[in-house]
Amino acid sequence: MTGKVYLIGAGPGDPELLTLKAHRLLTMADVVLYDRLVGKEIIDLIPDTAEKKYVGKAKSLHSLPQEEINSLLVAKAKAGNRVVRLKGGDPFIFGRGGEELEELIEEGVPFEVIPGVTAAAGCAAYAGIPLTHRDYAQSVRFLTGHLKNGTTDLPWEELVHPAQTLVIYMGLTGLQEISQSLIRFGMVPSMPVAVVEKGTTSEQRVFTSTIKEVYEVATQNEVKSPALLIIGEIVTLQSKLEWYGKYK
Repeated sequence: MTGKVYLIGAGPGDPELLTLKAHRLLTMADVVLYDRLVGKEIIDLIPDTAEKKYVGKAKSLHSLPQEEINSLLVAKAKAGNRVVRLKGGDPFIFGRGGEELEELIEEGVPFEVIPGVTAAAGCAAYAGIPLTHRDYAQSVRFLTGHLKNGTTDLPWEELVHPAQTLVIYMGLTGLQEISQSLIRFGMVPSMPVAVVEKGTTSEQRVFTSTIKEVYEVATQNEVKSPALLIIGEIVTLQSKLEWYGKYK
């Protein structure tokens, strides 16, 4: 009897941002494969009876290649298990969830997707930065700073646009190149930028700067991954709206 795979978004870190459905299915799992960005407090929710396996990825350091993760999901489900594939944030936003589902479909394994709070929404909210605002930004764009080929060769001309917020996932490694490229393609050097480190967790740190100086600020403060970049005039509201330290 074939089991089922539940592709669950664990959110950006705070366990209380798990959806009710995600929490219910996680506590019923037979097998859980979890990523590097899933917080310890969420991992602690996995029942003791479940098989737990870390399959996370860091830059140039993968505990398992993606192909092996895909095969493992298939094998565990075909053995009749309720398999939870637990991913940080949302599995369909830079989470490679689509690649894993393609394999499940090819192998005839049933699955269900449970969306999660993506880092852009969670980290921005906890840092006090609205991603859109009638006076500052009427659009928001999510990008990854780490492309499949290992470069940060983004469509720079499209990104330098008024009234737009840019949110860059995994942008810390290429931060210097990102800032220089945006300026080279026309972004004003004084454009506000926020770097949110370990967003939504008790270790969250937020640094605001400009696109010209953000690399130096991040370096001086020894910012570590996971960190999210938010670029746009909307960042000027951060000091006014931040509520994390007061209400968390």
